[in-house]
Amino acid sequence: MCLAVPGKVVSIDDSADPLTGLVDFGGVQKQACLEYVSDVKVGEYVIVHVGFALQRLDEESALASLKLFEELGLLEEEFGDAWEQAAKEAGAAVAEPQDSGSEAR
Repeated sequence: MCLAVPGKVVSIDDSADPLTGLVDFGGVQKQACLEYVSDVKVGEYVIVHVGFALQRLDEESALASLKLFEELGLLEEEFGDAWEQAAKEAGAAVAEPQDSGSEAR
């Protein structure tokens, strides 16, 4: 599933063409194209779909949507586990739990 997810603009790269910025989606940060909302400011919320910020959203609506998405498990479905994703992006393998051999058999 590919959702249009609200996120908070953390930074804007004014030198990028097209205009891009870092957007925080409840702890997961991703680059997004900001061309369609080129007058957006850091700290404002936008709705992002497939990497494009499509419109501004007020903070109250954005936070309510993020809370609902999280409760329904849609953020994890959309972005995966944030720690696992960060490890993959860093090139590190995610450790699987090891059998200590101390369990009763």
